[in-house]
This record gives sequence, C-alpha cells and structure tokens, in this order.
Amino acid sequence: MTTESAFDGTVVHSGNVLAEWIDYNGHMNVAYYVLAFDLGIDALWRQFGITEEHVRETHSSTFAVESHVLYKRELKLDEPYVITSQILAFDEKRIHQFQRMYHADDGYLAATAEWLSLHVDLRSRRVAPWPRHILDGINDVAKLQADLPPPEDQGSTMTVRKPIWRAHGGDG
Repeated sequence: MTTESAFDGTVVHSGNVLAEWIDYNGHMNVAYYVLAFDLGIDALWRQFGITEEHVRETHSSTFAVESHVLYKRELKLDEPYVITSQILAFDEKRIHQFQRMYHADDGYLAATAEWLSLHVDLRSRRVAPWPRHILDGINDVAKLQADLPPPEDQGSTMTVRKPIWRAHGGDG
C-alpha cells in the first residue's frame, strides 16, 4: 500500500479498463466502476489483515451497508486507473471510507465512492467488534492520513436543482 502519491488518499489498487467493462456508450459501465472500487476495498482490507484466511479462521468479515458513487469523467478501453482510499471515521464495529478513482496517466478524477461497512460475525450474521489486530491496522492507516483534508464530495446528495416536478411536492 502506498501512502504518498500525486493522488489524494492511500493508493490501494490500480489497473486498466478491460474490454468486457465497456458498454454500448463506448466507455466503462457503471457496474465496473463499483467492481474496481470493490477491488480497492479488498486490497485495503488485506492491509488491515482481513484476508480469505482470516475470514475462514475467524468466521468474521465485513458487509457494505451503504455506498454512494459519483461519476465525474468517463474512462475508456485500456485506460489506466488508480484507486485511493481515505478513512473518514471508524469505531469498534464500523468503518466509513472515501475512495477516489483517477486516470493514472492524465491524473483526472474519474469517480468517487463513499462507503460504510460493518464488521460481521458470519456465524450469527450480526455486527461484531473488530478483532484487536484489525482495529490496530485500521488505526495505523488512519494515522498516516491524519493530515488529508476532508473529501470535497463527502456526504453529497442527489438533487435536481430546479425541478419542473418533484415527488411529494408537486410542481418545482
């Protein structure tokens, strides 16, 4: 995991846009942005110690309970991308993180994803405290990011600025 780069956050994943990710508009389909962000989450989790072996041995993992993706600029076939992660908050059972997807060569921000994930006991399927070593790993990464400013798009909401019609409110 890289902590210093030209991109905001901790670099957790990189790759190239694959042919099967391209939709009929000639750019990366929305579902594959989420897949790429999820690969970034998996890489970050491994840094914390949440590996397949950990899940198998402890019967604990994480579940995403909320996410919000913003699509800023399109990515096309074979273009390189980089995913970064910034921990916004965590407690004994939850983590709130913000990811950015950049065009790796041109440096522009292509998309962002904000996530809330829970630590779960897979036997009971209920939220459970992080194991101490995982909590320590989260804390170590968070400390490295202490000087990062809050993401501009954190907590963004969807809206039509000047609607001509609005549900539960009639005309604009």
